[in-house]
Amino acid sequence: MCDIVKLIVKDHSGADFESITPEARLIEDLGMDYLDHIEFVMDLEDTFVIEIPDEEAEKIITVGDACDYVIKNLPD
Repeated sequence: MCDIVKLIVKDHSGADFESITPEARLIEDLGMDYLDHIEFVMDLEDTFVIEIPDEEAEKIITVGDACDYVIKNLPD
């Protein structure tokens, strides 16, 4: 699951797969900008068939935050 999230992060940040750790911050550490972050969240929604409200998307700061959100909100 988190490997898929990491691949989506890689697509939006251009970071090396090995540098994408759970603690890595999407903007500060991996070089995403605001638009990259929005597109990343949209790709998470499409890939995992979930909805991420704006107020929740703002809380996704690290790769681990994204993985945790996806795991907790996957459809049954």
